[in-house]
Amino acid sequence: MQSNLRASLLKVMNEYLQAKREPFGGHPLGTFVRNDVPAEFTRLPIVPPTDYVVTGSVGQGVWAHVPWFAIMNRSVTVSTQRGYYIVYLFSENMSRVYLTLAQGVTETSREAMYKIKEEIRESVPLSSKVRKDDDLYLGNSPRAKAYAQSTALYIPYEYENMPDESELVADLEEMINIYENFILIKNGSVPSRYEGDIMSENPHDVTREKFEYLSYNDLVSHIYSFIKGKGFYYEKDEIINLFLTLKTKPFVIISGISGTGKTKIVQWFAESVGATEKNGQFSLIPIRPDWNDGSDLLGYVDIKGEFKEGPLTKVIKNAHQNPELPYFVLMDEMNLARVEYYFSDILSVMESRKWENGEVVSSTLLSSDVYGEDLTLPNNLYIIGTVNMDETTHPFSKKVLDRANTIEFNRVHLGNLAFLTELEEVEPKVIGEDRFASKYLHLKDVYKDNKEIVIRATDELVRINESLQLINAHVGYRVRDEICFYLAYNEESSLMKFEPAFDHCILQKILPRIAGSDTRVEQLLRGLFSLFANQEYEEDCQIDIQNAKYPRSAAKVAEMLGRLRNDGFTSFWIS
Repeated sequence: MQSNLRASLLKVMNEYLQAKREPFGGHPLGTFVRNDVPAEFTRLPIVPPTDYVVTGSVGQGVWAHVPWFAIMNRSVTVSTQRGYYIVYLFSENMSRVYLTLAQGVTETSREAMYKIKEEIRESVPLSSKVRKDDDLYLGNSPRAKAYAQSTALYIPYEYENMPDESELVADLEEMINIYENFILIKNGSVPSRYEGDIMSENPHDVTREKFEYLSYNDLVSHIYSFIKGKGFYYEKDEIINLFLTLKTKPFVIISGISGTGKTKIVQWFAESVGATEKNGQFSLIPIRPDWNDGSDLLGYVDIKGEFKEGPLTKVIKNAHQNPELPYFVLMDEMNLARVEYYFSDILSVMESRKWENGEVVSSTLLSSDVYGEDLTLPNNLYIIGTVNMDETTHPFSKKVLDRANTIEFNRVHLGNLAFLTELEEVEPKVIGEDRFASKYLHLKDVYKDNKEIVIRATDELVRINESLQLINAHVGYRVRDEICFYLAYNEESSLMKFEPAFDHCILQKILPRIAGSDTRVEQLLRGLFSLFANQEYEEDCQIDIQNAKYPRSAAKVAEMLGRLRNDGFTSFWIS
């Protein structure tokens, strides 16, 4: 396939200095760097989009001193702020461009950066043309110096003596092979990918398991079709919502009356992406009413001093051993016991997650004194709890609700039999963890590239909080951040428009917090109804769906107001 790598590099070097004198917003060179060149890279057979994310940048809001193109292995990182990746770095005066293997400078400590730099350099065969010194020079700005310090390997190209297309592609292929070899070494797959000075076969053919790569749109369409093929009817928006919710945070509560398919939707969701009980990627853990601490779920030390693994610990161990695969745990009838008693350790550790050397890590869940080694919460584990609300179950505390998304399945369409005549069995697809993994943990992660979404969502939450403050149910920073993550994932994949996406967020993160019996609760709910429905609440009023801003949330608030009027008490939960 004919490529235009040389022409792309020269275009940037020819035009960038002039572009910096012109307004930043909407500049055609910015579009070229962000969109056209990454697309050009992914057309190369050596940069398949199934394995790599390619991005380009000329800055955020203002022109960057050092523009770049990054090629990131999805199993290592999808953000230039962390991890290690291939990146073309342009010098400030545009006289040179460097093909490098470098590291994220934003979320990598100096000590870790130097350690990984030396490990990368040690992995390179003697015959390679790449340079392993610290003589790369990009310019005098702090950012240029930081990029230079983060670089482990590089090949320099002069503007006046740019190699031909075939040499540029060959150099890129060599850097990719070095990159992939180092990934294998870090993963412990092989001690070395080289025999003497001779590079062995392509790493993609050696140890990397091939997953089916689907865009997010194609993935949710596949999951929807798979579940529908099993004879269970859900709206596609509900499947999109479940996917986005799991990607936002790996803890979801599914509520609803008995018999609405809460357990099945999780089981079929997991099976559609290749996760089954047989291969260990899907586990169902029935909750017992007598569970009162974390040992029932995680395990305990018996009288002989031996650790007896709990049902969740076994899954955690398998997930750690297979980080490229997603693992789903269904905690059935989660609130038969008090969730705060047996699940509090996991909730706390889940909140401790942070970026470290390009990976998401958590605090210790089980210490070496208890388990024999420090056990952390794996990033590829997704916990979904099903709940009923009746006289046999326990209500949720605000601590739990604040840390979860609550999806409600109460809509039943018994008369909808037409779709049964169109059932078509859909085969599951083996999908890798990268399709579900979170890339946002903090608001600063999402704000950089999704500023407008964050501002718009925050403005809406400020208005909603004005009503919620009547009963001190207003949301804090955690809820705001997770709503912004959800909306950013949705926007990046164009799965839903902003309003229906935010409607789901209100239902899942805000309304479950509301309960009470006094006039302040009624005033709060009436205020929310007016905000969501664009009309005042009246008894037995019909919501004008066409004009409602957030129709799902408006309908739920109307239901809660009706319950308050009839029973003298209301809450989100149907009992």
